[in-house]
Amino acid sequence: MRALDRFRRLILLLAGLIGTCGVAFAALATHMGGVLLGPASAMCLAHAPAMLALYVGHTVIRTATPAGLLMAAGTLFFAGDLALKQFLGTGLFPMAAPSGGILMMLGWLTAGAGAMLPPHRD
Repeated sequence: MRALDRFRRLILLLAGLIGTCGVAFAALATHMGGVLLGPASAMCLAHAPAMLALYVGHTVIRTATPAGLLMAAGTLFFAGDLALKQFLGTGLFPMAAPSGGILMMLGWLTAGAGAMLPPHRD
């Protein structure tokens, strides 16, 4: 897992961007009635704090980096697909949202698997 640690800062960057999108999608859903933006917002606002926690807890959770990357990719696929469908009428690619959902679930499972491993030894 240590080889993935070089991507840790990317998780923090993506957590910030995904959290920002979550707030923006919530505002747009409220003010323009975008029915697809509500679920996109919910996924962003659920996963951005989890990614931030994985970034902070990387010394305790050995699987933090891969879990954060999976959550980020899944959230981007899921929310990005819904947002594009809302604004452009077409999604990222066929099955993007379900693929994103699967990646998010794998991210949570990967985070949970960290409970079975000892913390990093530096």
